Parts: sequence; structure tokens; C-alpha cells
Amino acid sequence: MQHEISCQWESDMAFSAEVGGHRIPLDADEAVGGKNSGPMPKPLLLVSLAGCTGMDVISILKKMREPVSYFNLRVQGDLTEEHPKTYTRVKIIYEFKASDGLKDENVRKAISLSQDRYCGVSALLKKAIPVEFEVQYI
Repeated sequence: MQHEISCQWESDMAFSAEVGGHRIPLDADEAVGGKNSGPMPKPLLLVSLAGCTGMDVISILKKMREPVSYFNLRVQGDLTEEHPKTYTRVKIIYEFKASDGLKDENVRKAISLSQDRYCGVSALLKKAIPVEFEVQYI
């Protein structure tokens, strides 16, 4: 199996990526010649991580018949100061509604399964940097 995307230069620092029939605009800050007309590439790596593990976790919790009504992920990436600016650590914060009555052990099991077995984005990142996580009930 192979994934392929297309990324067409538009103007200045703007590009348009075509992913599975979906268009994603990319751009840079005005300080580096962009117009901020779309997300920058590095944060999209964090989006990929959130989407990958989020889909795993919600799928597993649904199979466990856990009553999830709210689920949000926040991903923080610490960048180096020097070029090439890379992430040195990533932290995923899994947020659930406390009033849903979720079993914490099932939530943690779903997250562990995602992190240790299913999420390919996380597995790839872990080869280069620490990937940490936290569970919050709000």
C-alpha cells in the first residue's frame, strides 16, 4: 500500500495540497513572505497525530460501549530555536466530559492500544522524539 498526495505551489509561500480528493491550503506567516492564508506545514503533523490516535480511541471506546458524548484532543509540540526547527517533544491531551461516567480504566486502555499498537503516526514520531500523553476529565 502507498499513499500519495500532490502539493501545488500557488504564489508567494502558498501551496495547495490535494489529499484523497480534499484540498488543503498551506501558507506561511507574513514575516517570512506568506500571507497566512492556510495552516503551516509543521502543525499539520500534529493534526495528523491527533486524527490518527483520536479515531483509534473513539473506535475502541465505542466497541467497549462507553458513553462518550464529548471527546477533544489537544496536541502540543515543542520546537527547537535553531534551524532546522523540529519538534523535540510532543504531548497529547485527551479530554473527556467527566459527567459521561466513563470508566477511566477503559479510557486508558483505549489510549494505550492506540499509542502502542494502532496509531502509525504516533509510532513514527516515537522513533524520533518522546510522545507523551495526559487524560483530562472536564
